[in-house]
Amino acid sequence: MAVALVSRASDRMTEAEWQVRVDLAACYRLVHHFGWSDLTATHISARVPGPDHHFLLNPYGALFDEITASSLVKVDLEGNVIDPPGAEVIPAGFVIHSAIHMAAPELTCVLHTHTAAGVGVATQRDGLLPLTQHSLLIQNAVAYHDFEGAATDLDERQRLVADLGDKRVLILRNHGLLTVGGTVGEAFVWMYRAERACRMQLAFQGANVPAYPLSDAVIEKTIEQGRQFANGNRPVGTREWPAMLRLIDRVDPSYKN
Repeated sequence: MAVALVSRASDRMTEAEWQVRVDLAACYRLVHHFGWSDLTATHISARVPGPDHHFLLNPYGALFDEITASSLVKVDLEGNVIDPPGAEVIPAGFVIHSAIHMAAPELTCVLHTHTAAGVGVATQRDGLLPLTQHSLLIQNAVAYHDFEGAATDLDERQRLVADLGDKRVLILRNHGLLTVGGTVGEAFVWMYRAERACRMQLAFQGANVPAYPLSDAVIEKTIEQGRQFANGNRPVGTREWPAMLRLIDRVDPSYKN
């Protein structure tokens, strides 16, 4: 039955769309695997290849470990469900994700989380501190967006996009983390890096001891190294994403259905 379902679903769309669906479903499963999900809240979206300006979101009410390639909901930039008829998506997911997809078509994937570490750092006045190698290497890629309440107001889209600018990590103050990428794999790897940096910051702060001081020169050097790594010959996620697919294949390959 599972093989037949995959065949029928994939036959309804282009090969390029089906591949994006498989990658996006894998990303949902990985977010669950790493403990970043929040019941049925938060979203990961991906642009559908082609001229129609459609993108994919999780169906409202589905847990991340239930997402499959064929279960993803296709919507347009106005939030209208294209396929399957009658499906629902969370309005806040549409507002946040459509803002970026509308403004930057080259950013094909947007990933949003509400983790304890991400929200813990997002709630701090000074945000992500330049204390560790992990935080320093992504400092150049981080921007901030002030909390405006649950993201259901379409007017917020312009401000969100302006705050993101050309960065890849957006700390949503008092709310959580958001990452973007030219591929699903890139957005996932940026989230992995941001989440790790936040966890390390909270671990240090929980020890309630003074930080070992870093010189301004070392801080500037490491931030520059992070910029160079991000702008290197290989796009972020090029090596990590295939490894993540192998991981989730071992855990549960049913995301491909």
